[in-house]
Amino acid sequence: MKLVHRLAYYGLGLFFGIVILIFFLGGKKTSCDYSPNARVLKNIRIKERQFSEHSMNFFKFKNIDTSVVSQILENGDVDFNKSNTDTEPCNIYFISGGEESTILELEIENCDSIATIQNAYIKKDE
Repeated sequence: MKLVHRLAYYGLGLFFGIVILIFFLGGKKTSCDYSPNARVLKNIRIKERQFSEHSMNFFKFKNIDTSVVSQILENGDVDFNKSNTDTEPCNIYFISGGEESTILELEIENCDSIATIQNAYIKKDE
């Protein structure tokens, strides 16, 4: 078989494979969260969220809407150096995110079914 025929068969098979994948996975909300950062953020996003009294006071005092937490959990960065991932039964994660002018850092206690925002800080430039 000539090389041109092999490339044609390969291209045809690749085309049909991509069409089949688009057909089966097109309408589903599939995601590829393989990095540790993405897995932690997704794990916290899917749980019920609660706010501690201290964090609610921070948001009220700084006049910041709590919907910012959802945005941070979508695009934020987990600081694994500061986080405590060995505690039982709940891990503590420090997640930062937001706009360039105000970067918020959240301290989140991640339990089995509930994620509690313990503290919130405006992150200082390091």
